[in-house]
Amino acid sequence: MEPFIVSARKYRPQSFKDVVGQEAITNTLTNAIENNHLAQALLFCGPRGVGKTTCARILAKQINRDGTEQEDEDFAFNIFELDAASNNSVDDIRNLIDQVRIPPQVGKYKVYIIDEVHMLSQSAFNAFLKTLEEPPRHAIFILATTEKHKIIPTILSRCQIFDFKRITVGDAANYLKYIAEQQGVEAEEDALHIIAQKADGALRDALSIFDRVVSFSGKELTRKAVTENLNVLDYDTYFEVTDLILENDIPNLLLTFNKILAQGFEGHHFVIGLASHFRDLMVCRHKDTVTLLEVGDNAKRLYLEQSKKTPQDFLLKALEITNETDLQYKSSKNSRLLVELTLMKLASLTFKGEKKNPDTHDRLIPLGRLIPASYYRKAKTRNGKESSPEQAEPEQSRKEETLQPAHIEAKSEEEIQEVSLSDQSHAAVAEAGPKISIKKPAKRVSGLSLSSIQAKKKHELNRIEVTYDEDDLPREAVTQEDLRKHWNLYIEKIDGEGKKILASNLNADLPVLKDLTIHIELPNDTMKKEVEREQFSLMNYLKSALNNHYLELSISVNEETVRKYAFTPEEKYQKLREKNPAIDLLRKTFDLDL
Repeated sequence: MEPFIVSARKYRPQSFKDVVGQEAITNTLTNAIENNHLAQALLFCGPRGVGKTTCARILAKQINRDGTEQEDEDFAFNIFELDAASNNSVDDIRNLIDQVRIPPQVGKYKVYIIDEVHMLSQSAFNAFLKTLEEPPRHAIFILATTEKHKIIPTILSRCQIFDFKRITVGDAANYLKYIAEQQGVEAEEDALHIIAQKADGALRDALSIFDRVVSFSGKELTRKAVTENLNVLDYDTYFEVTDLILENDIPNLLLTFNKILAQGFEGHHFVIGLASHFRDLMVCRHKDTVTLLEVGDNAKRLYLEQSKKTPQDFLLKALEITNETDLQYKSSKNSRLLVELTLMKLASLTFKGEKKNPDTHDRLIPLGRLIPASYYRKAKTRNGKESSPEQAEPEQSRKEETLQPAHIEAKSEEEIQEVSLSDQSHAAVAEAGPKISIKKPAKRVSGLSLSSIQAKKKHELNRIEVTYDEDDLPREAVTQEDLRKHWNLYIEKIDGEGKKILASNLNADLPVLKDLTIHIELPNDTMKKEVEREQFSLMNYLKSALNNHYLELSISVNEETVRKYAFTPEEKYQKLREKNPAIDLLRKTFDLDL
């Protein structure tokens, strides 16, 4: 029985044209050999299994060929491979330097391949610097590493650097197809793509997985056999889950997730795969991005079909939700509940239920922008004629204690806004010209009762539609004295209402009026937040009192203002001594300390 040779060794490339996915590097090295422009030191860096050591061996053979050697000549006496992971000391590098001085017996060059060069110690790097910069004419160094950032800059500056890229899924799948044909294995295209995706850009890993799956399934390599052997979720599972999400079928969605967990898959793995599935559906929505989909032709057809049923806004929100779940999974104490909650959120994205609030009551303006009733414009009847306030109020509406709703004249339709009125503003609105629909506010009820839900819905309807012309708003001149007068009156008002903390915060600084902005300076952020929480009520009061609705409030924090209230024990002692010098005599007499 012949010994088995793994595919990664059996099908190792013997020339640059056989190297997969590194055409830019192989073409550069081939031209450098032909034009005699090869550097004395090369650094091959990149992920594992992408061909760094293979290219180094091929390069070592190519530069020693002169056409007289045999076809299978490997120049073993001219190629020296050193594993820096186990030979990383200064003595190992010194032995290497001593060998470099001896010229080759066969061929033209001696090639030294140092693998995992980032494992060398700091002293070994320093001992290697001079030889790497000016080696003998017959010596060429090829350094290979997966972690270029760990190599000191003085080494990097002496090398010609080649960055190897990850092998794409398409290139890896095509190479696996070639290997399958060489071994007489009938492989499905989707199965090879799953192996290529699992390898994550490393062709050596892809060949190792291929050998394992062939040992499991024999000469017929199916997608089902690959998914079972690699313990990965088939994309059919994600298609099924997505269909259930679009149908808002939460019960079957939870049952499907339970079945996935019963098969031994982790919830985190499922969430990551679901996010990747949504990403693939997103790239299928545009013909220019379909090339980003790294799957077989059969799977691509299924993705294109399902992408037509998934709205773009749903995919964006679904990607955001699954990404948040991915970040929260490791810190979650109940990971299963987290994934189930994610699935329920996803299933609710496309649910078209009855809205709780009418669309006409969605937009509100702040209370600080309430407009006085005396500046509402005259109302128009449906036939376009202006009407007086008395004509705008029918008898039936007086009995119901409401005003008949009507459209109000404005410069444009965009100026129509919705304003929530307080109980005190009802009388002012009733005296205004336009017809405005007002309903009595609901009585307060307990937040824990069923009636509170109904009251909340009724409260949403207690709004009116008004229009106003900003040119008609009051804009009387405001003096500093008037501002401070009404500022103090407002402080007295809220102090009488029991808002002691807010009154104290507003009393911490005198307001300063610059243009139409009121500036106050507070000692800390806590006081600022307290004032900001009540600024709408404050500004509504000041605008009405000063008859200027263009005033604004600016709050700043200056922590230096509190320092005048803090004294150290030494400072207190100095203050007392200034007032009564006899205190110093008292301290010396009794030998007191601060």
